[in-house]
Amino acid sequence: MKKFWDNANGSGEGAGFIPPAVPRRPVPASVSIGSIPIAPATVLAPMAGVTDTVFRRFIRNLGGCGLIMTEFTSADGVLRKKDEKAKRYLHFYDDEHPISAQLFGSDPRVIADAARIVEGLGFDLVDLNLGCPAKKVVKCNGGSGLLRDLPAIGHIFEAVRAAVKIPFTVKFRAGWNDEEIVCVELARMAESCGLAAVALHARTREQGYSGNARWEWIAAIKDAVKIPVIGNGDIRSPEDACAMVTQTGCDAVMIGRTAPSNPWIFRQIEQYCAGMEKAASNSYDEPTEADRYQMIRTYFQMLIDEELPDAVGKMKQFASWFTHGVPGGAGLRKTIYESKSAVEILVRVEEFFEARLCGAGAPSTTSGQTLVRETV
Repeated sequence: MKKFWDNANGSGEGAGFIPPAVPRRPVPASVSIGSIPIAPATVLAPMAGVTDTVFRRFIRNLGGCGLIMTEFTSADGVLRKKDEKAKRYLHFYDDEHPISAQLFGSDPRVIADAARIVEGLGFDLVDLNLGCPAKKVVKCNGGSGLLRDLPAIGHIFEAVRAAVKIPFTVKFRAGWNDEEIVCVELARMAESCGLAAVALHARTREQGYSGNARWEWIAAIKDAVKIPVIGNGDIRSPEDACAMVTQTGCDAVMIGRTAPSNPWIFRQIEQYCAGMEKAASNSYDEPTEADRYQMIRTYFQMLIDEELPDAVGKMKQFASWFTHGVPGGAGLRKTIYESKSAVEILVRVEEFFEARLCGAGAPSTTSGQTLVRETV
């Protein structure tokens, strides 16, 4: 991998900008959530359609991520024995620890019963989703739909806390809209109900994923509670992660949408912070085209090995993220979208990168015949 060298002027991106005169603080090396040590203090955010067991292990294997989380899962679905989707969401392997299962719902009893099942399955933590802005979730009073009913949230907190012994956490948005900001009150209530940590996506439900995250809300929560505070929103680089810690004092950072487009982000943060701690030049690895090729092949092969029913769909979904910024990537994406099988997709990826890398004088990393034999 080639090195990406930090800008000497300390410039950041978007909400992560800190003037050169303000020294950056590194992301903490660790944080304890209840009895569970998280090291480093970085978290892969739960993302629907993304953070299945394959992607979680893929991120874990790349290094630098302290805690991984499942896709958000319906508590009601967990209790229905025939809900195959919920079972798949809660499937994990031993090498995924520490791992948290995220649940959503509105009935305290149902969520508490689902949390007991999660604990029985061996998860290290259980998390409540109060952040999802999707209409189909909100209309059932789940996700961020509950932000307008703090007493109902309090009942859920109490029921789940009484039901399980593993650490219980919550991820939420700042409020329904700018006129209904409830994040500080909600964080205080979580602490008083015995939750082990809180995570804030610093946008409102009304914002969805648009506009800038308001990191000042993370800082306000940090000032209000003693339990660990995890910051989420607009972290696109190691510089942004350290900027968030510097500006808010948060105990850990959570990364969502950046992870699929740059799976190396956690390792880059770890490298960048190591340089800060040693007062060395702040640098981190920036993937080369060969690195990106190997990354795509590895993830696609993991999907096939897992025998997921939607492996082909996942490959096409991730193609747009994984090939972002690759010269000629639009053509590769087109061939991937037109492919009919997982093996065909892998062959198209190999043909594309081998032609580019060999044409540039780089050695071939594999052969088409070997790839097909591995995947049939």
